[in-house]
Amino acid sequence: MKKNPRSLSLNDFFENGEKYFLPQLSIDCVIFGFHDNQLKVLLLQWKDTHRWCLPGGFVLHDEDIDDAAINTLKNRTGLQKIVLHQFHTFGDRNRDRGKHGITIPKKYKSWIMKRFVTIGYWALVEFSKVKPMPDEFSETCEWCEIGKIPPLILDHNLIVKKALESLRLQLNDYPVGVNLLPEKFTMPELQSLYETILNKQLDRRNFQKKILALDIMHRLEERKEGGAHKAPYLYKFDSKKYQKALKQGISFGI
Repeated sequence: MKKNPRSLSLNDFFENGEKYFLPQLSIDCVIFGFHDNQLKVLLLQWKDTHRWCLPGGFVLHDEDIDDAAINTLKNRTGLQKIVLHQFHTFGDRNRDRGKHGITIPKKYKSWIMKRFVTIGYWALVEFSKVKPMPDEFSETCEWCEIGKIPPLILDHNLIVKKALESLRLQLNDYPVGVNLLPEKFTMPELQSLYETILNKQLDRRNFQKKILALDIMHRLEERKEGGAHKAPYLYKFDSKKYQKALKQGISFGI
């Protein structure tokens, strides 16, 4: 039976990983989720050092880079068919694990300790559908509020910062919400999502006028349960119009 390189034992990975993966090239994913009006990022904690990092991985010799990123996302969240955005390449000359205090057992003269160039991706996922899963190297895999991210290994804090900048720039050109909100949502919930990403307050009437003008969602004849007497109406994205807007772009102007 052919060995699955993504399920190698730690020993095999350290000693023979270069046989399967492209040397000195990696990918790191910033996976955004939205929960309790907070933007969150998925993080891993290493077993030995207990330091935190982004979900990442390596590229097989016969694998497209985008496919490697998709496989990383699937392994960490269990989700498939999620849109990934490649946003930046990180290749600082001091970008190797040894110079950042990351060690492996001395018996390994491992390829993993060399300088790596990493390609950054970000993805938007629905929080409730994600089941974070640690890997062989990780103690735990957890969501962390965007404003409470601890010091991460290497340049992973910078990667998160760049990913958030990229996401904010996209808000004016492409719709956001399908993978961050439940299927049915209220206008205040949608506005809260945009305000959280942008880290600023938006005028309620102006936001509602502009978002409705995009014609990518419709109001349902039902209100949010458990609310006040005048509970807000629920909305739902029009999947065809939303996908068209993703391809053609929008002019939101927020």
